[in-house]
Amino acid sequence: MLTKRIVPCLDIRDGKLVKGVNFTGISDVGDPVEAAAYYNAQGADELVFYDITAAVEGRALFADQLRRVASKVTVPLTVGGGIHSLEDMERVLACGAHKISINSGAIQNPKLIEEAAKQYGSQPVVLSMDVKRVQGEYRVFGAGGRIDTGLDALEWARQGQERGAGELVINSVDADGMQKGFDLELLCAVRRVCSLPVVASGGAGSMEDFLELFRKTEVEAEHGVPVQTGAASQ
Repeated sequence: MLTKRIVPCLDIRDGKLVKGVNFTGISDVGDPVEAAAYYNAQGADELVFYDITAAVEGRALFADQLRRVASKVTVPLTVGGGIHSLEDMERVLACGAHKISINSGAIQNPKLIEEAAKQYGSQPVVLSMDVKRVQGEYRVFGAGGRIDTGLDALEWARQGQERGAGELVINSVDADGMQKGFDLELLCAVRRVCSLPVVASGGAGSMEDFLELFRKTEVEAEHGVPVQTGAASQ
């Protein structure tokens, strides 16, 4: 069993650190560079940098800001947002990323997972999935949780493993920002169909939520989105 990890997640929109509920109602909460430095000093195991509107806006992620964030941390840094090709991956790695998180790019071109694993090995290739319940089924949503792709989330997780991803991030749209606990049912369902390390994202509101997650599921890590910089709790 891998060591459990708490991984602060910096969601970036228009160059600012943001937070929302159920992937909507996004509001600015601070400076991502300051937050990165804070979490690094507080002993975070890893850090995640998501440019949450890059894919929707059809642009590359904020490379300059990524470089600034990378310069402030000494822990592994996972980067995602607007990654649709090996060239995009090469660019974020050159900016200081250690892992590459792909979401919409993989939905549009599933072979991208295989290409990335062949180029870099499986370890740095992270398949991120935005998942929501639709009529009792787990569906994969694209475009920052806005569009129902029709993909069955459990089948997509299996495909991700088969195509060479080294890690899965399960973002629960239903639990996002609610601070009422993780979607344990979803996480357990994913864990039953694949053996990759699974990272839970969405729902934490207290230390008890973390304890319940690690006691009742076999996920390896948790992504937390900061509430505020300088004294962030999550």
